[in-house]
Amino acid sequence: MAGNTMFSLHTREPMNPRFGEVSLDILTDILSNLNNRNKSNLEHVSDFCGCLKEKRIVECVFHLCEELGLNPAVGYQAIEILERFMAKYTEHLIRSQKGQGASSEHTGTFEELIFQTLKQKFFLSVLSSVQIASKLDLYSNVVNNDIAMRFLQAVGYPSSKEQLLDSEILVLKTLNFNLNVPNPLTYVETLLEVLGRNDATVPVAQLHHLCVRVLQFIYLQRETIYNALLKSATGCSSPSHELRAKFVSVTEDFMLLGVGVIAVAAFIHHISTWEKKGYGTNYLPPGRLLLFYLC
Repeated sequence: MAGNTMFSLHTREPMNPRFGEVSLDILTDILSNLNNRNKSNLEHVSDFCGCLKEKRIVECVFHLCEELGLNPAVGYQAIEILERFMAKYTEHLIRSQKGQGASSEHTGTFEELIFQTLKQKFFLSVLSSVQIASKLDLYSNVVNNDIAMRFLQAVGYPSSKEQLLDSEILVLKTLNFNLNVPNPLTYVETLLEVLGRNDATVPVAQLHHLCVRVLQFIYLQRETIYNALLKSATGCSSPSHELRAKFVSVTEDFMLLGVGVIAVAAFIHHISTWEKKGYGTNYLPPGRLLLFYLC
């Protein structure tokens, strides 16, 4: 898709993270902050977390970022912004309908009204989330309204600049401008920085390249992978709703995801070493065990 861009952007050269330049004090603070925020998120996780990380939505966000020449981090940030926005906006619509005296006998009608409202605004909400995420990233071009309008015209989506601006404002206000939420790639890159700090022989740059691909694969196959992990952890071929609800604390654990991504990337990077050692198929080192679940 990137090779057949629908319009030209004045893009700058892609910039990869520069590892090994952060002081130990700052790195310690960053890691501690990410760990605390991860714990806090897990304490307030809901059963519905991850619902908007469905494959088609993730693909849509990734394709948007590819077309617009944005860094991978923008896509993950946009997904987090979109999921939080949709949860709060849906909650607002439900409260609004109840405030208007929605009775139980008209529940179906009001549910349909809410669904149609969300459906009508959804694509612009996705694009607005990408726009906002691009403004938070230091290494990407900012997707302003002119660029966004050119994109919408190129794909044949009817919209005006006013509607586009209203959509962005709606996302910002619904989230109360609380946009600084960590994304999984931030955890991966921070953990890689720690690895490089602790052991100078770790090929951090090469691992980072692999991690970006592994994380993308996990997000595109998220449901399949986590279903396999859930069944393996519980021993149930058909886990109950209660078990799935409890497992949300695993699917939303970014620190755990970051460690798993690096383990798989490290295994791929050193796969020839494992083969030379002649380990049989019954031996599964940590990275290979995770790779087994990914496949």
